Amino acid sequence: MTFDANPRGVRVHGGPLAGRGGSRNPVEGLPTTMSTHLRLFPRLAIAALTLAGAMALGASGTGAATNRTTISFAEAPGANPNYIFPYLGCAYASTNNINQFQNLMFRPLYWFGLGSSADYVPSLSLATTPKFTNANRTVTIKMKGWRFADGEVVSAKSVMFFLNMYKADPTSYCGYNAGYGIPDQVASASGHGLSVTITFTKPVNANWLLYNYLSEITPMAQAWDRSSASQSSTCATGAYGAASTDAACKAVEAYLAKQSTNTATYTGALWQRGVDGPWRLTSFDAAGNATFQPNPHYSGPQRPQVRFVKEVAYTSVQAEESDLLSGKLSVGYIDPGVLTSPAPTIGRTGANWVALASRYDLVSSPTWGFNFAAFNFSASDPRSPIIDQLYVRQALQYAVDQTGIIKGVDKGYGTVIDSPLPPLTPSTLARRFANPYPFNVAAATTLLSAHGWSLVNGVQTCTVPGTGPGQCGANIAQGTTLSLNVVWTSGSANLDQTFATEIASWQALGVQVSHSTDAFNNVIGDCSGAKGFEICDWGSGWTYPPSYYPSGEALFMPGGVFNVGSYSDAHMTSLIRDSIAGSANLSSYALYAAQQLPVLYQPQATNLYEVVKNLKWTVSPAPNVFGDFMPEYSHP
Repeated sequence: MTFDANPRGVRVHGGPLAGRGGSRNPVEGLPTTMSTHLRLFPRLAIAALTLAGAMALGASGTGAATNRTTISFAEAPGANPNYIFPYLGCAYASTNNINQFQNLMFRPLYWFGLGSSADYVPSLSLATTPKFTNANRTVTIKMKGWRFADGEVVSAKSVMFFLNMYKADPTSYCGYNAGYGIPDQVASASGHGLSVTITFTKPVNANWLLYNYLSEITPMAQAWDRSSASQSSTCATGAYGAASTDAACKAVEAYLAKQSTNTATYTGALWQRGVDGPWRLTSFDAAGNATFQPNPHYSGPQRPQVRFVKEVAYTSVQAEESDLLSGKLSVGYIDPGVLTSPAPTIGRTGANWVALASRYDLVSSPTWGFNFAAFNFSASDPRSPIIDQLYVRQALQYAVDQTGIIKGVDKGYGTVIDSPLPPLTPSTLARRFANPYPFNVAAATTLLSAHGWSLVNGVQTCTVPGTGPGQCGANIAQGTTLSLNVVWTSGSANLDQTFATEIASWQALGVQVSHSTDAFNNVIGDCSGAKGFEICDWGSGWTYPPSYYPSGEALFMPGGVFNVGSYSDAHMTSLIRDSIAGSANLSSYALYAAQQLPVLYQPQATNLYEVVKNLKWTVSPAPNVFGDFMPEYSHP
């Protein structure tokens, strides 16, 4: 998983299976502190912490937005890059470290997302499209022969360097999922010249492997294969899985991880010799201010066209807003709350903020994820028998006016969420279907009355207990009231307004609702089921990158690393396994998840950016749906 600072807040990002971290506790790996300036937004996504969020982009080496030779990229307040080594654990797996810092320099094996598209991009990938043979047990990867900054070819050895390290110490990488994919399902791996061959212990789903595992491999330069400043090693060249290779790789990892926490090393030869992306880092200070210049050795198809990219550290949202209003930024984020005119319709961009309209264009950018609040199915919660009833979850979902919330809270800038699939999921991954539970209070009322509940003194009360037709369901005694405890992250006006709307609808049904807010770090603990909450919301659900295949292992399989509500359903588990091990796409899984409501689906806000009019772009200037900022596509 990764934590993402963006215009709507901090996101936790998901990974290949069950999120990341294998069988670890779902709360483990989460940062112990978060900037209170950030809002949480729908890679696992989180809630909204403050009004404006994080990522801003700008152009101004001299402080003037008219300077087209420099793009200044504003970092999230308190979320400056602090880890440069692309083999990283969950404490550092953040958008500000990966998508908006490392990826400018160190390219993953396969690239996804360009402009508004979420598709796989062969032209930006370091290898040609992988070939699957042996009934999808074997994959062959052909490198294109691009080069690192020191002249070394990005070859099979560069890929094996990463694979050998992953095999040696998988739990130190935030993409690891115990028992699945790479490395746990790898029977053998070898590389020669420009070709890498990986054979698995059983057939794998080709999309799942490409989107969630091959996409996370970062080929690494020989310059990094050392256990100290003076001692080279054999992690890159050793036999996969050999004890000697494992030992060498652990020593290399320990050395590089230590160097990576020392920001003074970032512009030095150790890291910059290993650059194969379009940008090289030329300055970096303790506050997190970074300057990039074009990498003259970049082999890819889109070379930088401006002289400098500056990532600017902020300590407050107000400072970024001030720079935007004074015209110092080429691209900056805004919150929809500042807009005086709503979107004309959901999915379209309306009139800009008057204070900026003469200089900036308003641009929106979606997210590759989905927003939800967690139901608590844990047996430790005395009210879990109520949540266990599908009809209760259906009634609650029917009473969520997502369209109304998007219009009223987010000024029309948002998307209705009705399944775990991101709104832009292509039809090749899953077919579309109608929302099973659009806003319908009458339908919610009918469901409750049809299952043995009656209004007693204005409160829904079980008057027909039992497990038969028309009865309340298992373990619900006569006289039980339909009451729920809801908790969400404090500090977000939008989130407060969202739940005020939803609670009012639930109370109109006769559902008793108690509620509270808590600090983000505490809410994550609350959502684990330990404190007896029936609905818990850290702010915006889940986002999938750097794993791009929107499957449900992390969220809905027993033991999933972010199955915070302890959801368990045998048919759901079977559908998820089919989507990651067989040839099935995600259609059946997504439809079942939409119908069964393992979570309460919530509206997902859209990221909004202000883009200076005099800077040109060949793709959308906003970060792509995965959070990658790609300044090489801008030009004077």
